[in-house]
Amino acid sequence: MFSGSNTIVLCFLSLLLLSPVAISQQCNPQDKKALLQIKKDLNNSTLLSSWDPHKGCCGWPMIVCDVTTNRVRWLVLQSPDVPDPRVVGHIPPSVGDLSSLERLEFQNFPKITGPIPSTIAKLKNLKYLTITGTNVYGPIPFFLSQLKNLESIDLSSNMLTGQIPSSLSQLPNINFLNLGNNKLTGAIPDSFGSFKKPSPEIYLYNNKLSGPIPTSLGQIDVERLDLSRNKLVGDASMLFGSNKRLQYLDLSRNLLSFDFSKVNFPKKSLAILNLNHNNIYGNIPVAITKVEDFREFNVSYNLLCGEIPQGGYLHTRFDVFSYYHNKCLCGSPLPKCK
Repeated sequence: MFSGSNTIVLCFLSLLLLSPVAISQQCNPQDKKALLQIKKDLNNSTLLSSWDPHKGCCGWPMIVCDVTTNRVRWLVLQSPDVPDPRVVGHIPPSVGDLSSLERLEFQNFPKITGPIPSTIAKLKNLKYLTITGTNVYGPIPFFLSQLKNLESIDLSSNMLTGQIPSSLSQLPNINFLNLGNNKLTGAIPDSFGSFKKPSPEIYLYNNKLSGPIPTSLGQIDVERLDLSRNKLVGDASMLFGSNKRLQYLDLSRNLLSFDFSKVNFPKKSLAILNLNHNNIYGNIPVAITKVEDFREFNVSYNLLCGEIPQGGYLHTRFDVFSYYHNKCLCGSPLPKCK
């Protein structure tokens, strides 16, 4: 017969077994095997020294497990402050064995090289893919378009080459795409005018993209778009519109040429507009003074003419550096018009 005190002890032990500490020690054997292989493939980096094979992987740093199934949902390997040279090698193919993974990150590891492994195509539950600040090279894999649950792709600041796969815009849930600061070439795909999600964020800055901006890109209501530091030519006026939700637009350091005086601006949403170092001509339209929350504006190094409109934030927040080196622009904060 159990005494009352024995019953209390048994109840306490039962609660302890169900506590978060106990749960964190549990781990799916298949996931644990994959993680230990990842550790081995990364040359047993000191970053992963706390991945103790004698303990459950759900308690390891940089790992998040599902509290119900104990399957690994997040693998977040990152060095948030400074590049970490301790992690050396390729992205391990064994990441593809974490079948329940929803978030995969390799961030700020300059000694990670090689192509993006094809085994990532097995991660059918993946929502967030971040590989940034590495020396990963090769093309952007076409298999990414098969991962239908992807919401965010950040492949910025690597050594990726080749053209942008047109199929990326067809991912049904994608709302964030950052391919900036690589060595990508070719044109922006026409299909980028048909993203399935409204108001995606698109960052393609600092590549070697060329040709015109596809007119189809003006058909979607992007909130943030950065195409700066490429070799894009021609018209970009289709990206503007008085009814759009555009907040951030950076087209600087391209070869774009269009009449700025004919552009319509989103009055309520636009906060940052950077057009410097292009061949944009015409006048600065008076309507730009009606933009309600302008925080950054730069049209320097273009072919603009005429008097700078007065009113709004144009003469209170922006100095001469926002306007200088234009063909015949004048008026405060530049010299008076003749």
